Amino acid sequence: MIALKKAIILTAFTITAMTASAQHTLFDTLTKPTLISNQFAFTEGCSVDKNGDVFFTDQPNDKIWKYEMEMGKLSVFMEKSGRSNGTYFDKKGNLVTCADDKGELWSISPKGKVTVLMTDLDGKQLNGPNDIWIDSKGGIYMTDPYYQRDYWTRKHSALDGEHVYYLPKGAKTPIKVVGDMRQPNGIVGTPDGKYLYVSDLGGGKTYRYIINKDATLSEKTLLFNQGSDGMTLDEKGNIYITGKGVTIYSPEGKKIAHIPNTDSWTGNVCFAGKNRDVLFITASKSVYMLKMNVRGVE
Repeated sequence: MIALKKAIILTAFTITAMTASAQHTLFDTLTKPTLISNQFAFTEGCSVDKNGDVFFTDQPNDKIWKYEMEMGKLSVFMEKSGRSNGTYFDKKGNLVTCADDKGELWSISPKGKVTVLMTDLDGKQLNGPNDIWIDSKGGIYMTDPYYQRDYWTRKHSALDGEHVYYLPKGAKTPIKVVGDMRQPNGIVGTPDGKYLYVSDLGGGKTYRYIINKDATLSEKTLLFNQGSDGMTLDEKGNIYITGKGVTIYSPEGKKIAHIPNTDSWTGNVCFAGKNRDVLFITASKSVYMLKMNVRGVE
């Protein structure tokens, strides 16, 4: 019976390549993602540490979990995580998180010590920091959509919209760098620091920007007509976006493949493992992993 239930769950996550690019070799299309666990309320914000282990959030339960790839061990890294959502590791090995409860950014040391990096925008609470990417200078790009939470006492935004911000290293006040989106969400930059990809989930579009030397953004380019909750990149520059499963696009915006997930919303994705060749997928109450033929980027 247990084996049958597992087979049913995995069937819902059967992989299909897009017809136009059926010859891709990113992964074995006959292989199904492996279910790690389905004990959560809503998983999000997966990030990989220097050892290849994954940290991810379960926001409704206010926890950050750790999955040790080599050992296959799942454990709670932090209780009372500030309702953390999106996460990203900095160069020192600290886990920077979007502490959605009070609209803050936290830096959490490997031993669990919390340092609050940002608390507000000119005295006003942010909507709800959602996803982040850290550049080579230690600056943080952050999306700030407004999703009403049942654990908030506030019922409306204190700001003039839902924007993308940049927090310079050591600064306390973020700077608006994108102000024309409906609901920005997924965000990721290229390792060379040249491009930043930002998804307007509310608008159903994903854009590419050039990152200028002063961290501002220019040359906004529509990459494809699909929004994303979370994003990551592989070594070929392909873009992995989430929502209704995982969809993979080329750097030019051509759809390459799709990993459907018919039973739940896919919140985020990252490359994990010692060789960064395992795709780790957070999908609502579950987390999965899939062996890849490409590696992720730092």
